[in-house]
Amino acid sequence: MKPWKTVKKEIILNHSKYLKVENHTIELPDGRLIESWPWVISPDFINLAAVTSDGKFICFRQTKYAVDGISLAPVGGYIEQGEIPVDAAKRELLEETGFTSDEWITLGEFPVDGNHGCGTAYLFLALNAQYAAEPVNDDLEEQEMVFLSLDEIDTALSKGEFKILSWTALISLSLRYLKKENLLSFL
Repeated sequence: MKPWKTVKKEIILNHSKYLKVENHTIELPDGRLIESWPWVISPDFINLAAVTSDGKFICFRQTKYAVDGISLAPVGGYIEQGEIPVDAAKRELLEETGFTSDEWITLGEFPVDGNHGCGTAYLFLALNAQYAAEPVNDDLEEQEMVFLSLDEIDTALSKGEFKILSWTALISLSLRYLKKENLLSFL
């Protein structure tokens, strides 16, 4: 299989640092052109599952504009210009929770929309997180930090309480990693 090629890009909306829309002309492998392919540019972001040294998952109960009702959420945030994704994860963990970790597992990087962009999600698992400082939370959403056991996080995942796709993927990949590495016993 051969990749599609971008022949031309034109900005059709430059709304803010959080949203830009381009119109691409794409050449397919067979030579055909698609002249109006929408491409959405939004910032890359991190989500991380943090597990404390006593085996609790750090999460939030919070609201999100695109979510109906309250959702469970992991730590997350945008990657700053020039910032390495794992450094963004470390920064966000400290800012949002006051915790730090020296044990970081990369769970993958995933385009949000395979055909239209929308940024890339970088997913991490932080183990043996330790409290280090008072959180400096400047999020717009109302939120409450909660500490969930392995059974509670697994039940919440099964019940659909993580209502954003990247959050569900993160928790699923974290539990898979912990099971594969036989680390569930410390939880």
